[in-house]
Amino acid sequence: MKACLTSATAATVVAAVAATVVLGLGKGVAHAQAQRIPAQAVAASSPATPAATAKPVVYSDAGALGKLLFHDPALSASGRMSCATCHSPAHAYGPPNGLAAQLGGADLRTQGTRAVPTLRYVLDRTPVWTHAQAASFSERFEDDNAPSGGFGWDGRFNRLSEQATFPLFNPGEMANRDAASVVAKLARAPYAARFRQVYGDTVFDSPQVALRQAMAAIERYELEAPDFHPYTSKFDYYLDGKAQLTASERRGKQLFDDPNGGNCASCHIDQPGANGAHPLFTDFQFEALGVPRNPELRVNRDPAYHDEGLCGPLRHDLSADPTLCGLFKTPTLRNVATRQVFFHNGRFHTLRDALRFYVERDTNPEKWYPRDRQGQVVKFDDLPPDLRRNVDTTDAPLTGKLGGKPVWNAHDIDDVIAFLKTLDDGYRP
Repeated sequence: MKACLTSATAATVVAAVAATVVLGLGKGVAHAQAQRIPAQAVAASSPATPAATAKPVVYSDAGALGKLLFHDPALSASGRMSCATCHSPAHAYGPPNGLAAQLGGADLRTQGTRAVPTLRYVLDRTPVWTHAQAASFSERFEDDNAPSGGFGWDGRFNRLSEQATFPLFNPGEMANRDAASVVAKLARAPYAARFRQVYGDTVFDSPQVALRQAMAAIERYELEAPDFHPYTSKFDYYLDGKAQLTASERRGKQLFDDPNGGNCASCHIDQPGANGAHPLFTDFQFEALGVPRNPELRVNRDPAYHDEGLCGPLRHDLSADPTLCGLFKTPTLRNVATRQVFFHNGRFHTLRDALRFYVERDTNPEKWYPRDRQGQVVKFDDLPPDLRRNVDTTDAPLTGKLGGKPVWNAHDIDDVIAFLKTLDDGYRP
């Protein structure tokens, strides 16, 4: 595993982070543990335009501790995996490599079951999970009734602190045994004294309380750190009239927006909000695309294993509703051109292949799906046969006919990629 933080470098990183963070700890700034700032308030204060300066960040006491926790590999069973290992700051808080799923566990040899999603931007305005109980499938998936919100591929976390807790105990990630084992590591951390100062001298007496405070601190860091929502892409400058798109980028955006073509903007919204907020390129809803089964995932060696998204195996509260099975959250496309792995199961490793699948899924399924013993192409092979009816075949371009002409050719895809590259942060006009 090519982790972003190894055990040799991580201690240095944590010490360096501690040195910078402590500057903000003693200044009496916004004590988040005393007055919790609602996520909505932080989201509203997030920049709608690109950051013009790189001033030192002054965190709340909780946010400063959260930064240390986020970068501390000592909190894992291996001692070599931190939050930043999989959510790498140098890779837009996504995975640092092209592995379909990252390796974790006590020996860093256990493979996860899903691709690591980015944390950048999804923290800003993600609504809580909602699911309107409509009378029928068709009514349920009208825009107003579609499932939406929550963090993760299946939206099962409504708070960032909940999302941050899961990896600590997941056998394929940080693989801790229980809260007591995590808190014992916290009590030995170089920032343990600061933890007591912020949360009280007896905070480590109750593992559950200490764990809850630690995860709340990570939540504060993720909400307060500008790097989680920088809005510094060329597209942001374009929206503010400070940059112009090239001919290829403009054409790519037209192809992206065309409701009879790529129709991407119907889910990956690219228009500013009513208050001028720059778009996040997601509608926070859920979709079944029928992505091919990925042989790179070890769990898929078992032909009976299926990842059904909203219906499990990680989420369990919705499995009684078969119309939700196979749906996964629509990800943000910001910084998508920097990634090396795409879709929930990491099936594709280039943006070009991901786009080609999207427009050729139905016109040329033989390119993407296996054949059975009779030579028939098995579409949507990563879902059980009785759930394949949930896959979207009603929204363009997922309405193509077998042998038909894809809505995009190779030149079109070049232009769409050019447009998507304008979503990468770090642009300098």
